[in-house]
Amino acid sequence: MTCLKARHKRIDPRPDGSRFLFAFRAAIGVSILCMAVVSALAQSPAIGSKAPDFTLSTPTGVSVRLSQDTAKGKTVLVVLRGFPGYQCPYCERQVHDFVEHASDFHAQKADILLVYPGPPAELDQHAKEFLSKQAELPSNVKLVIDPDYKMTNLYGLRWDAPHETAYPSTFILDVQGKILFEKISHSHGDRTTAADVLAQLVTK
Repeated sequence: MTCLKARHKRIDPRPDGSRFLFAFRAAIGVSILCMAVVSALAQSPAIGSKAPDFTLSTPTGVSVRLSQDTAKGKTVLVVLRGFPGYQCPYCERQVHDFVEHASDFHAQKADILLVYPGPPAELDQHAKEFLSKQAELPSNVKLVIDPDYKMTNLYGLRWDAPHETAYPSTFILDVQGKILFEKISHSHGDRTTAADVLAQLVTK
């Protein structure tokens, strides 16, 4: 007599909803891992290296290229928080400080380039509102907007969290675009002052 072995198909006891939730959580986990890998690859440029070049526009549409600015003399590159959903009071104070000392920077043959990042929707208008709270920018101070985080990501400065944009940062670049000084802050209020940067310029 021949014995037949029944083949049993393994059935997942979990209901359809649970299986979907499991798959969804797995997909989220993979996405988080991918974002962590990308973040790790986007390293901020180090002191002594050449600053990555970029071209951004002022709120009125004037194109500004970093390498063209650095070719004229030293450049102080200041990355603000821009518009994380509101006008950052720390940014307002920092820019006011730099504008007040614009003549001191001019004496050191240094220009200041401010980067204002944020979501693309009406970022130019938000930047204009930000500037309306400042005195008129002197000739050696410019502000450009970064509506798609092009520069922010290029420099590894994206603060990817709710109501955040970029890590507040300051770089001093020489005429070849080499980074002479940098400070990258991971808090809102830890900013370089005009006095801090001017003291660095004297020694560079």
